[in-house]
Amino acid sequence: MKIIHYLYNAFVIESGNKKLAIDPGAMFFYFFRLTTSIPKSEWKDITHIFITHGDIDHYWYTDRMAEVSDAPIICNETMVRSIQGEKLILSPRDKGLSFTTPIKRLHTISVDETIQLDGMSITGIHATHGSLTLKLGPFSKTFHPGPEERVGWGAIGFNIQLDGRSIVNLGDTLLHEKEWSTIKNPDVLMIPIGGKTIHNTMDEEEALKAVGIMKPKLVIPCHYNCPAFFSKKYNPADAKMFQGEVEKMGITCRALHCGDSINI
Repeated sequence: MKIIHYLYNAFVIESGNKKLAIDPGAMFFYFFRLTTSIPKSEWKDITHIFITHGDIDHYWYTDRMAEVSDAPIICNETMVRSIQGEKLILSPRDKGLSFTTPIKRLHTISVDETIQLDGMSITGIHATHGSLTLKLGPFSKTFHPGPEERVGWGAIGFNIQLDGRSIVNLGDTLLHEKEWSTIKNPDVLMIPIGGKTIHNTMDEEEALKAVGIMKPKLVIPCHYNCPAFFSKKYNPADAKMFQGEVEKMGITCRALHCGDSINI
């Protein structure tokens, strides 16, 4: 199994005849140019697309990747609405909660639900996107995820059982010690650590608590030090410190830069 990381929560997982994409969103370069987080050269071979929530950096290119690859999308059931008999997903690029995008192949899942798909067992994991504060000079605006708010819409994590291995991806989430206590010893845990300055996800200390609860074999920190808006390191975090603390638990940790990969 090969895992490639592309910043934010964008991953490609290759195993056997499957090539999974997680969160094919838009990469916010600090001068506001949007480009795909997962390179287009990867798209045609993708077999399954997993979406943790509807934020731009996770979701922007979902429908376009699905069109190129013909891969099914797996997402929270809240990302889909039935309108006049047609199933439509939350539009990746429209403003607000606009359900206008048709998708040919779609599988929905809810928290704690398990579905079987193409030899994989997939379980939805409880996730809560934190508030997001955007700053522009002296001005700032905070978005609080809720019933009418686009930020964090559809937040869910995945426990993917694939070829005898368990891969847990939490998406963007705050800490849930009780809800995650049933997740034991996954082979891989992909976990956000960049929530110290803008608390839309866990920070390093909270992520370490989650690692201690799940006790995975391999930890890959994500969603930190990413280019966005006017910063080259949005959601800053100390990955070296985090890795050292994880390794003190006797657990392997790999901080991957954009395009880095690991074989397990």
